Amino acid sequence: MERDEVDELVEAWGRERSDLDLAPVEVFSRLTRLARLLDRERRAAFAAVDVEPWEFDVLAALRRAGRPYQLSPGALLRQTLVTSGTMTNRVDRLVARGLVDRLPDPRDRRGVLVRLTAAGGRTVDDAFESLLDRERSLLAALPPADRQSLARLLKQLMVPLV
Repeated sequence: MERDEVDELVEAWGRERSDLDLAPVEVFSRLTRLARLLDRERRAAFAAVDVEPWEFDVLAALRRAGRPYQLSPGALLRQTLVTSGTMTNRVDRLVARGLVDRLPDPRDRRGVLVRLTAAGGRTVDDAFESLLDRERSLLAALPPADRQSLARLLKQLMVPLV
């Protein structure tokens, strides 16, 4: 099996601190490095269709909501984990690009809804397809059973943390 930089890191720590169990370093150092590499791949997939990652996050939340592809700003906040001020800025920028519209909320005179435009729908679909193509190619080296095992193990590791 090929060696990676984590193997070198673990060996170095093993020389310096042979009294410690370094098994967590082998897992979490790889996960940390993998997250950085995957973020770079994600950004490249979105750049191919002229979308920023934050734009995709908002557009994807609206697209996943189903017809009529609209959510309140509060619902968008919960799905994208940003502050109210940040969301206002993001919606403003998406409105300026013609990817979303603001509409009055018929259930709340003071409220608004953010709705995906037709252009926004095409944009998010293109971005999602670009992302999936890139992710499929990254997973191609793993047999399907290993992909399923990896997904299950990562979920098992993640669930207690959220």
